[in-house]
Amino acid sequence: QAQLVESGGGLVQAGGSLTLSCVVSGSIFSFGTMGWYRQSPGKQRELVAKVSSAGTINYIDSVKGRFTISRDNVKNTLFLQMNSLLPEDTAVYYCNAIGPWRPGKGSSYWGQGTQVTVSS
Repeated sequence: QAQLVESGGGLVQAGGSLTLSCVVSGSIFSFGTMGWYRQSPGKQRELVAKVSSAGTINYIDSVKGRFTISRDNVKNTLFLQMNSLLPEDTAVYYCNAIGPWRPGKGSSYWGQGTQVTVSS
């Protein structure tokens, strides 16, 4: 069964950069739209950016111009390049992918999450 494994989170000062990676065990071609979500304490999980299998990309307004999502089909990896980080970007970031349907679990796959902390 395919799994998503994130890495790349950490502590960074405001204005700094981080790159998150999400490695797909199995073939990335098994998945359609992939994206990054984030959740901070007391808030709902929100979609940050997504990329379809055809390459269509969407971002939430607060990260436009600062974050870049990309999908490497050779490396079976989804990336999120985050520049000009702000304290309000602090959250646990989750990788998500829409893939083969599984009994009892559906077609939405999630990674375990990686913590991003931006200090002011």
